[in-house]
Amino acid sequence: MLQTTLLDVYAKAGDLDGARKVFEEMASRRDIASWNALIAGLAQGSRPSEALEMFKRAGSEGLRANEVTVLGALSACSQLGATREGEKIWEYVRGEGLDLNVQVCNAAIDMYAKCGFVDKAYQIFERVCRKSLVTWNTMIMALAMHGDGRRAMELFEEMGRFGVCPDSVSYLAALCACNHAGLVDEGFRLFNSMAERGVNPNVKHYGSVVDLLGRAGRLEDAFEIVRSMPVVPDVVLWQTLLGACTTYGNVDMAEQVSRKLVEMGSNSCGDFVLLSNLYAACKRWDDVGRVREAMKNRDVKKVPGFSYTEVEGVVHKFLNGDQSHPSWREIYRKLEEVRFRIEAYGYVPETNYVLHDIGQEDKENALCYHSEKLAVAFGLISISEHAPIQVIKNLRICGDCHAVIKLISKIYEREIIVRDRARFHRFKQGSCSCRDYW
Repeated sequence: MLQTTLLDVYAKAGDLDGARKVFEEMASRRDIASWNALIAGLAQGSRPSEALEMFKRAGSEGLRANEVTVLGALSACSQLGATREGEKIWEYVRGEGLDLNVQVCNAAIDMYAKCGFVDKAYQIFERVCRKSLVTWNTMIMALAMHGDGRRAMELFEEMGRFGVCPDSVSYLAALCACNHAGLVDEGFRLFNSMAERGVNPNVKHYGSVVDLLGRAGRLEDAFEIVRSMPVVPDVVLWQTLLGACTTYGNVDMAEQVSRKLVEMGSNSCGDFVLLSNLYAACKRWDDVGRVREAMKNRDVKKVPGFSYTEVEGVVHKFLNGDQSHPSWREIYRKLEEVRFRIEAYGYVPETNYVLHDIGQEDKENALCYHSEKLAVAFGLISISEHAPIQVIKNLRICGDCHAVIKLISKIYEREIIVRDRARFHRFKQGSCSCRDYW
């Protein structure tokens, strides 16, 4: 059908509004292909909420979803961390026998892992009879993102014994596992073995090694790799090194790296924010002001931090200091209660995470209403105490929030799963799965 073809062209070109317009005009002439094209386009175009809405609408209109339909819907659930909806889709998949399709199983593994349930992802992985290379890679990366480096490396070795030859993605996943678990020696051995197995390292592999060294505090070694690598380092690699400099307070190297990023034309707000964070931690407020002025002159906008959590199938989004949620008063009261209880455990706000040269009380208030804290507080008042609280954050979780959520998990006896930009943090009984190595 011509209109379905046109819809598909719009969706693949990224014109999702155009695709939706064509779709609505089709009315009774819609078929499975038109639904699939729109759902997949929305999921791939970073509009997962709309993709999931369309999937539900398709079901309500009597459409019988096929493999392509559920692939788009599972991808949307992965992006949103929508566990409840993802589990409904997986139940449908199994009921319809679609779990015989390895691509669908791969999507389900990814969905469960990105929703914070890596054990459920592994259960599906084990049931897949004919695992593809993508199946292995998806599971290794899932374990890596959850900080289970040892298990990820065991799986990497196991795939060889099953006759599956690792590719560049396999090595990248395994290197990420070493990064998040602090397996520096293992990571180096793995990186050095790539060429022997016929896989040439690319800039992402070098970036992972730089990240590995940076996390371990070996900044000079990391800097030397960047300067001597045979491929041209990209902006992301330099940004990785800048992040490590910030973590370990190396101002001189951070300034060198920042100059390099400027030379490369990077105008990312993250570059400026990292340098500002470092200056602020050192109480160099004049330098903080200089960085802010540079951001203003370059018209660089700071990306706002936000978090969201799913409660009874509904996704709730929070910004820092948000008072737009219908339950914001109850959330703020819960945070006040949390603050009182964690202070009894000796909590002291880590105000070095606040950039502004303002009073101590104002800094503490600024920290108190970070978006991830608001999402966790909403979870405490809205989610059954027997169910984990799941939060997704668009940026890296801040150190103060990490410390607070560890205490909340202990005091309130709750399991809390936070997925930030880089990895998962599973808080339980006062500890985090990252072992404070992040």
